[in-house]
Amino acid sequence: MRYMTAGESHGPEEMAIIEGIPSGLNVTTDMINHELARRQHAYGRGQRQVIETDTVTILSGVRHQVTLGSPITLNVHNDDHNHWRKIMDPNTPADAENSMRKVMRPRPGHADLVGGIKYRHQSDLRNVLERSSARETVMRVAVGAVAKALLREIGVDVHGFVRNIGPAFSDLERLTTFQDLAELRAVTESFPTRALDEKGDQAMQAVIDRTKRDANTVGGTVQVMATGMPVGLGSYVAATEKLDAKIARAIISINAFKGVDFGGGFENAEKFGDQVMDEIFWDADKGFTRGSNNLGGFEGGMTTGGVIVVRGVVKPIPTLYRPMQSVDIDTHENHRASIERSDTTAVTAAVVIAEAMVAIELAKAVLDKFDADNLDRLKDQVAVYREEVRLF
Repeated sequence: MRYMTAGESHGPEEMAIIEGIPSGLNVTTDMINHELARRQHAYGRGQRQVIETDTVTILSGVRHQVTLGSPITLNVHNDDHNHWRKIMDPNTPADAENSMRKVMRPRPGHADLVGGIKYRHQSDLRNVLERSSARETVMRVAVGAVAKALLREIGVDVHGFVRNIGPAFSDLERLTTFQDLAELRAVTESFPTRALDEKGDQAMQAVIDRTKRDANTVGGTVQVMATGMPVGLGSYVAATEKLDAKIARAIISINAFKGVDFGGGFENAEKFGDQVMDEIFWDADKGFTRGSNNLGGFEGGMTTGGVIVVRGVVKPIPTLYRPMQSVDIDTHENHRASIERSDTTAVTAAVVIAEAMVAIELAKAVLDKFDADNLDRLKDQVAVYREEVRLF
């Protein structure tokens, strides 16, 4: 399985092509639109979410709501393009009228300046920000929705929540009260911030509201979990085949993500071996099991069969309505950075994007190991493999 996205933030369309999805998988616009709405309707989002209504159009690879095995093309229209038609017109040479929204003062923490230097966009940094914008992640979420549909067919569930926004935290002890991710999902999706509990949700909302009043932005941490993954996906034989490494790369590839860990993560560095390693047990019905999950469901770059636990650190958004020091790329004079319409925080939406990226990497791993031509054949192979593992 592989995919590619295309499109600019204020261009007419966002697009994705997915190759390698088996035939026979039920895929509908409703299931994809549900995930797109989750990304869009999150506390702390900005005014663009009022303008946009992200809905997908399936252009190829699906017939009568069932995949064909051929490449799947997904499209999301940018409603905001109506206000940018002349500025983003690919067929008209630049002139004074269609270049009115030039960006000449790069924002600290954004791709503006480095991207301008790399691609020689010295006349207008908008050529950088239009693609480097997090708007691109709308298509990652769409691709992730297809990946989630595939994973559900073999009993794998993926869901995430917000651990903290700035100094406001979820009550992490509540995690032990949930029987499965379905219960967790019902609770976290009931809160605008996707926190674990009402007190945490209210505290996060208060931080976001205060940050907005201060014309500032705020970061946080998201956690994604996956249950039901078969044992032994990924490999120790080559660095490029380690599945946890692939997931780490996928998480860091999301806009504004600056850190990732698994299981006990960085806290494991403060502990001793007997506090961290997941002891091994054997049961006649279940086969091999673990007494804990401090390593987040991975050993040697391979899945252990335990819950996969991934965390990502999200930095504050670079666009501040009280802009920071910058330099005009034309005159080299000191100026305040450019201001683009933005959010107060991306954390509440970022958890949905992180879910998508984890789901995509897990789906790739499943399709690497089992038959990728037809869904029923894949499910048969997974069932046989699970029994082989149980009897090991």
